[in-house]
Amino acid sequence: MGMKETKRRPRHWLRRKLGAQFLAGVLIIVPIGIALLIFVWIFSAIDGFLQPVIKAVWGRTVPGVGLGITIILIYLAGAIAENVIGRKVIRQSEALLAKVPIFRYLYTGIKQLLMSFSASGRTGFTQVVLVEYPRKGIKAIGFITGEMSAENGEKLFSVFIPTTPNPTSGFLEIMREEDISRTDISVEDAMKLLVSAGAASSPKVQATLARTNWT
Repeated sequence: MGMKETKRRPRHWLRRKLGAQFLAGVLIIVPIGIALLIFVWIFSAIDGFLQPVIKAVWGRTVPGVGLGITIILIYLAGAIAENVIGRKVIRQSEALLAKVPIFRYLYTGIKQLLMSFSASGRTGFTQVVLVEYPRKGIKAIGFITGEMSAENGEKLFSVFIPTTPNPTSGFLEIMREEDISRTDISVEDAMKLLVSAGAASSPKVQATLARTNWT
């Protein structure tokens, strides 16, 4: 019995490891794949429409026109999104898309994740920290999102503790500085760790966690 259990353990461990790595790969590749498919579809539609017109006018096709116009359209969409009218149009479009269950989940998750990355250098996640959560003896990854002072002058921090593998939801905790363990883990590496449920951990992340005081 003992030998059988010993043989089973490595097999179960390998199965769990491969499953976690496969899931991490899917979570990383799927959003990129969807973005690429949309980009290729837009490019193909524009190029397929313009090339016959260009050939009729100039007598030959011009490679790269569809790609250039696709890039310009994406830039213009971003520029429009920054003004009041653009934000209103986007809100109405998102309200329509929210009625499609599968697309709603994918779109909302990817959008919020990208917003978290883009905000990390400004008003979003300023630093990755470790905090004791949900109970003493357990460490959770958190992001400092703000700083404030108590009436007695004590410095307090807003710490967002995300869930995994969907880091767009989580818990906001107000914590004292002494309850926070600062790290040199980048926001990007922390996000990869969370989205992959711990499978995609870089050597730097592993070294940082190894140095952590767990007592």
